[in-house]
Amino acid sequence: QVQLVESGGGFVQVGGSLRLSCVASGFAVSLYAMRWYRQGPGKEREWVATVFSDGRTLEEDSVSGRFIASRDNRENIVYLQMNSLKTEDTAVYYCNRWRGNYWGQGTQVTVSS
Repeated sequence: QVQLVESGGGFVQVGGSLRLSCVASGFAVSLYAMRWYRQGPGKEREWVATVFSDGRTLEEDSVSGRFIASRDNRENIVYLQMNSLKTEDTAVYYCNRWRGNYWGQGTQVTVSS
């Protein structure tokens, strides 16, 4: 059974950092493209970053250089390191396995000025 569980969200001031984790079970993250999405208040869900099965990563332009997606194959965890956080990064962040369209429950990130 595929399951994704995010954690690591919280309250942080502008300029701070957080690291989100997505613990996967029921499959190996090394075999799939894993994505991070976010949904800010009053906004639609948007793609943030991808870790491809070959290890390459890609981040959306507005977070490129600040956010880094990665994975730990042994622990079967996908990470999103978020640095230099801005108020506009406030959102619920979701982990996604594109193939099969599996989603986690999300973790709230709130950036205050």
